Amino acid sequence: MITFTEGDLSLSVPDGVRLRKFDDEIKTGLNHCMKAVDFVIDLDDRILFVELKDLANPAARDKNRRAFLDDLNKDVIDGKLVTKYRDSWLFEWAEGRANKPCYYFVLLEGCGLDAVGLAIRTDRLRKRIPLRSLEGRRWTRPFVVGCQVLTRAAWNRSFPDFPVRRLSEEGTL
Repeated sequence: MITFTEGDLSLSVPDGVRLRKFDDEIKTGLNHCMKAVDFVIDLDDRILFVELKDLANPAARDKNRRAFLDDLNKDVIDGKLVTKYRDSWLFEWAEGRANKPCYYFVLLEGCGLDAVGLAIRTDRLRKRIPLRSLEGRRWTRPFVVGCQVLTRAAWNRSFPDFPVRRLSEEGTL
């Protein structure tokens, strides 16, 4: 297994699956003009862009939690999440790696959103990221096939081979 951490969460994939801590790659020279998702999982048939937002991290500052929840309530977060995906996809495209269907997943932990709230967040994100070409445009392919906002538990049910674990619950932090 290959494992990377982001705060109090870790993401693991089986050997042979390419996992990159993507925000570290962009920080090496482009962070002044580009935002990045946390991880990119490169599979044989698709690419998964993964962003983790963890308000349940015991080390998170109350000020940061409040600011994130404020952005969430004002729908400011949607624009930030869209920018992270677009910049990350553009970086991958420019490197010649965005050559298969791409999906964007945002894991929200500790936000208090139920299934309905997560569905609303997903819908808002989908409206901000064009999942298909506008009518009359000649895009040859979409730059995102799908996106979803979900919890860690939902991610682990959907992607059991790529578990996200809380390190503090395991006593490893």
